[in-house]
Amino acid sequence: MATKKRVFISFDYDNDEGAKIMLAGQAKLDDSPIDFKDAWIKEPLTGDWKAKVRRRMDNIDVVAVLCGESTDTAKGVAAELEIAQEKNKQYFLLAAYKDKHCAKPTTALSTDKVYNWTWDNLKALVGGSR
Repeated sequence: MATKKRVFISFDYDNDEGAKIMLAGQAKLDDSPIDFKDAWIKEPLTGDWKAKVRRRMDNIDVVAVLCGESTDTAKGVAAELEIAQEKNKQYFLLAAYKDKHCAKPTTALSTDKVYNWTWDNLKALVGGSR
């Protein structure tokens, strides 16, 4: 199996923590392409919060942005995606739910697609397919 990618998961803590837990759980599967490190911070956007995120992103390969119903109002997700873009990190947007509208973060590009969360899609996206 290829080397696992280190993944930073950006998500709306107030609304989508359950989806993040499920995604982190998939990292434990035998054929998972993910080496997941829990790097999220539940702090207000003050002080050195962004500096902490920047340091944590230094050691990752790709950012997975979980998009839920309220992601477009999640300031932390918007900031994390903006930091990933500034650092030229690969990233992808993943629909956290199959049966709900999943909104993009405000800092997403108009060309960024929200991908369906399937095991095959996840493996391809982590591998660089977009």
